[in-house]
Amino acid sequence: MTNIAIIYFSGTGHTHLMAESIATGAQTIPDTKVQLLRITGEQIVNGRWKDEAMLAVLNSADAIIFGSPTYMGGVAAQFKAFVDGVSGAWAQQLWKDKIAGGFTHSGGLSGDKQGTLIYLAINAAQHSMIWVGAGEMSQPNGVNRLGSYTGVMGQAVPDFTGTKTVELETGDRLSCELYGQRIAAATKRWQK
Repeated sequence: MTNIAIIYFSGTGHTHLMAESIATGAQTIPDTKVQLLRITGEQIVNGRWKDEAMLAVLNSADAIIFGSPTYMGGVAAQFKAFVDGVSGAWAQQLWKDKIAGGFTHSGGLSGDKQGTLIYLAINAAQHSMIWVGAGEMSQPNGVNRLGSYTGVMGQAVPDFTGTKTVELETGDRLSCELYGQRIAAATKRWQK
């Protein structure tokens, strides 16, 4: 059985929908179990994330996929608190040789999302993880419509009124599902 953990923060719900779509894709690969781990404000104590049960899931996972909305050109503060909070796992290199990947969402077509994906990849590299990129060319059906190869990007026009239903653009959803499949398949190959 391949165990994949998706750890993410979602402010408006778009990043959560991306996490669900990645999980859907990963679960199409036989013998794959996916756990969604959503970072919440209640887990942040004195500026650092702390959740021993979620940390145990991450430590036992074969792959960890990181997700954060892009706020002001970088990861959300809640996600940064998580990164700082798992420095003990880094110090012990508990995630060494695990498969890693990442995804992000913002309101702008660019929104400087690449900065967020690079941050996620650097964090994985510091943990000595093996990063897997998106692996899809831009396609007419909307897959990789934003042209990201480091990880998956999503975009929706911001709703500052809070009255619109939170949805993923079809191509972004498909990109996430394909990414989930790619991560699960890569993890299985890496385990051999």
